[in-house]
Amino acid sequence: MDKRAVTTKLLVLFLSLPLLLNPFQMIGQVFMVVDVPHHCDTSWILAIGPNLTEEEQLNLTLPRDADGAYEQCYMYSKVDWDLDSIMAYGLNATEKCSDGWVYPSAQPPSLLTEFDLVCDRKDLNDISQSIYMVGLLLGAMIFGPLSDRVGRRPIFLICILLQGLFGLGVAFVPHFYVYMAFRCVVGASVSGILITTLALATEWAGVSSRPKAVLISHCFFAIGQMILAGLSYGIRNWRLLEIAGSAPMFALFFYIWQQLRSRLGLSYQITYSIPLYLNFRFAGSLVYYGLSLNVTSFGLDIYLTQFAFGVVELAARYSCIFLLQWFGRKKTQAVVLLLSGLMCLIIISIPEDQPVVTTILAIIGKFTATASFSTSYVYTAELFPTVIRQTGVGLCSMSARVAGIMAPLIRLLGQYHQVIPMAMFGSVPVVGGLLCFLLPETRGTDLVDDIGVATPQLRWVPGMLREQVMNGQAYTKGLV
Repeated sequence: MDKRAVTTKLLVLFLSLPLLLNPFQMIGQVFMVVDVPHHCDTSWILAIGPNLTEEEQLNLTLPRDADGAYEQCYMYSKVDWDLDSIMAYGLNATEKCSDGWVYPSAQPPSLLTEFDLVCDRKDLNDISQSIYMVGLLLGAMIFGPLSDRVGRRPIFLICILLQGLFGLGVAFVPHFYVYMAFRCVVGASVSGILITTLALATEWAGVSSRPKAVLISHCFFAIGQMILAGLSYGIRNWRLLEIAGSAPMFALFFYIWQQLRSRLGLSYQITYSIPLYLNFRFAGSLVYYGLSLNVTSFGLDIYLTQFAFGVVELAARYSCIFLLQWFGRKKTQAVVLLLSGLMCLIIISIPEDQPVVTTILAIIGKFTATASFSTSYVYTAELFPTVIRQTGVGLCSMSARVAGIMAPLIRLLGQYHQVIPMAMFGSVPVVGGLLCFLLPETRGTDLVDDIGVATPQLRWVPGMLREQVMNGQAYTKGLV
């Protein structure tokens, strides 16, 4: 298979990744507006009879429907009688709910319960879906012509940014009308991603491969629907589900690097390496903050545990001086990432009545996570050429900060199952550690000054390109 074919397949793969998240925006609201039993809030009567039981309160203040169940949208009108008179004569006049509704207390927050999308307000659910569809229309009208004028990639990147920002913003809206406005913007960005994906997949692929490229991207949308089903089953809080469906879009900010490459003429080794650099910085930061913020959940005295964390962190940072000299950057980074993830995964299997064992494993994980965190700073600074070192290190730092933002949010998933946070803190660094073996080694090498010279030991570079690199030839072709 020639280099162009491999490059095209990778491009289509990266191009299709945002489509994994689009179903969260298109269909996710279905799982956020689940119908639950409800009735009018009639707590006004408690000011008259504070000792009434819940059943007595409902019997006195709510009419019943033909089936004998309490009306969901009507209540008896308020009166200024005393409790004895109300119980003796009863209430007859009915009116619509005037003080809101009451929902099952054990029900996780949903769009329906939080914004009262019931009775006269139930139509807002369908209206909001139409507003989202308006966003899709606006996106097609705006981003279609713009992509022809300013280029596919800038519009693609802008739409990714908009979907991530406003999708995440939806999870924190205080009012339903703000929710609908944000959803309209999200719909426009989703439309922009869809149409630019179609154009780029068609233009990048060869004549015979165009249908395959386009339809493979469509398959990613179908896979996203399956992921949506699984996550919505496990995450019943609508705000957390919205975060889970929107925050991963920020992981695609490494697409910006492709835009930088077109401006700077970066080498083949840098187009393929930047996702790996971002990955190990993200993974290391996620497990570091995940363990640091979980100090209260290991079962021993939190002050003693935190002191032990500080001791091992000092030891880990100092020992990195020798680890990097003895074993090199790549092996050290890969091994400490793997160990930190494995410690988190092992903790899951330890019974709760073994806090000492759990804490010891957490301390070991903290040591390796800190070592990974420290090693990554040295490694990333050496991996990038001088002319783009600050840009590259800045992008990697952004990746670490995104992980820091996500770590506390992942902890919230523990309310659904206590093993979920530690499983995520463990699995991500394991994957990151394995991917580190694809990176070049920089121990004992001079810093690369310009973008035409690649770092040594490019084990994943094809033979022809390796010969070009060894001969000092710059490779500036490839991605469009």
